[in-house]
Amino acid sequence: MLAQLLPLGWELGFVFAVLAIAIVLFVTDVLKMDLVALLVVLALALSGIISPKEAVSGFGAAIVITIAALFVVGEGLYRSGVAASVGNWILTVGGSDERRLTLLLMPAVALLSGFMSSTGAVALFIPVVLCIARKASMSVPRLMMPLAFASLIGGMMTLIGTPPNIVASGSLVRAGHNAFGFFDFTPIGLVILLVAMLYLPFAVRYFIPVGEKRDPKQPHPRLNEFTAKYNIADKLHRLQISQHSPLVGQTVADTSLRSHYDVTVFGIQRKGQLLTSYMPVLVETQFNRGDILLIYGSAENLEALCTDLALLTSQFSNRELTQMQNEFGLSEVMLRPSSSLIGQTIKSAGFREKFNLSVVGVRRGQDAIVSNFNELQLTQGDTLLLAGGWRYLQRLATIRDFVVLETPAEMEEVPSNSQKAPMALLIVVLMVVMMLFGGDSLNASLLAALLMIMTGCVRLSEAYQALNARSLVLIAGMLPLAGAMEKTGAVDLICNYLVTALGGSSAMVICASFFILTSLLSQVMSNTATTVLIAPIAITTAAALGINPAPIMMSLAIGASTAFATPIASPVNTLVVAPGNYKFMDFVKVGAPLQLAALLVTILLVPWLFPF
Repeated sequence: MLAQLLPLGWELGFVFAVLAIAIVLFVTDVLKMDLVALLVVLALALSGIISPKEAVSGFGAAIVITIAALFVVGEGLYRSGVAASVGNWILTVGGSDERRLTLLLMPAVALLSGFMSSTGAVALFIPVVLCIARKASMSVPRLMMPLAFASLIGGMMTLIGTPPNIVASGSLVRAGHNAFGFFDFTPIGLVILLVAMLYLPFAVRYFIPVGEKRDPKQPHPRLNEFTAKYNIADKLHRLQISQHSPLVGQTVADTSLRSHYDVTVFGIQRKGQLLTSYMPVLVETQFNRGDILLIYGSAENLEALCTDLALLTSQFSNRELTQMQNEFGLSEVMLRPSSSLIGQTIKSAGFREKFNLSVVGVRRGQDAIVSNFNELQLTQGDTLLLAGGWRYLQRLATIRDFVVLETPAEMEEVPSNSQKAPMALLIVVLMVVMMLFGGDSLNASLLAALLMIMTGCVRLSEAYQALNARSLVLIAGMLPLAGAMEKTGAVDLICNYLVTALGGSSAMVICASFFILTSLLSQVMSNTATTVLIAPIAITTAAALGINPAPIMMSLAIGASTAFATPIASPVNTLVVAPGNYKFMDFVKVGAPLQLAALLVTILLVPWLFPF
């Protein structure tokens, strides 16, 4: 082993060297961060500082298993449509304004993080953010970092929000002092959240590149790209059937709307006593009074249609557009050379009768044909734009008459198990309640993940796909470094040196110093381990200075949670590295100023809330 070739007492220097090299590799981005983490594990194992068992212990660590389970829980929320519903609500309220969406997203995740694991909250919200970014055509990197930081700040707001808070409170009790109350952390956390909400929307726009607005894993075009390609972007309309309309009681086959008015009805919005439902227009679908027809057609034809059939025009709201896209979509298909439809007209082919879909556009060569195509004779190579319910569009791949050329990105967002949404939500509520009442996070998240699979909210294959290996390897690989720093006395050396250097300083300086110390150490090792190691030193220092230890412990706990400046400072940051496609320096540029702002808020509020 390498240990036999090196002099005694070398371990401390070796650990510092490994730490320094790892930081340099992270900062320069020469190697992928998960690969750097594996190299750290290998170096420590070969040196003999940690045993082979300790080297791989991170892969079985409770936090890694918990995060893996929460990936599955998040996938269950995504597949059942719960995540999309939350995203739709935020998108409806926030519109297409990136700053407004950020300001809605941050308090939502912070609130959840106050009562459950910050890591878990981020894992649950990542699918929500991806849905928002896709539907609003926004930059994923500019939303993911505010998500992570809001989650970390949310953990500062309650006693159970993050382990450092519990450790700090327990240390006070062991020293004979009163424990912190459940909401003692809330005022400081709220002010830091407000500062972050003011700062981050501007910081990410300035420091973070726009990046890929379409999810890199989702190469499909969006619905608006289809409508532009077929020149029907301005031809979607919403018409309401009045009580005197001759359409009442008739079916689409009875009316021949396409033949008479050159319009295509593909969907109905029907309002019930409690709920509004959206349904595709099938051959047997009857029109009712008050139904809202979803139609593709030119404005000129619509005028005659409304006059003749007593229809009322109305505009789409953002919410209605979102709801419509959850039910209806478009798909581009090409006729196979062997297609039975070749030689038939679009009318005689019976697309609605055979496939429950409507043709809304045709391309022949480079030309888009968007009107008067009912009698168009289909030929080999024609491409058709079909509109209808998602479940019917998904069946096109199994129909031998067509080659599916493009499906929209929105099809990937359609919940595969939407009927399971109440069950998925119930499972998450159960998990949060277990954590609130002292249940172990590992047990609660594993139970929730298993229930998601067993109840069919997520398939087993989808659960495996949901595991973000890059994030899990990075976290598991860096845990042994924290253990090596503790084992060799590196952490003790740093702490003792700083305490000696601060001897004789004012209570305010000591308070700020412990914030800085825990904050800096938390950038490279577990904030829980940092708090455990430094809390006794803080208690002893307060006793030596003859001051109340509560403000120092509060500063220490808050400082441990301000893991903003590096992607390895917290599993929360690590989780958003891959979907946000961040580099190490992105966190430094955005997170370091926020960390400084948190320090200023803490040293201003803590002495007022907890007098020395």
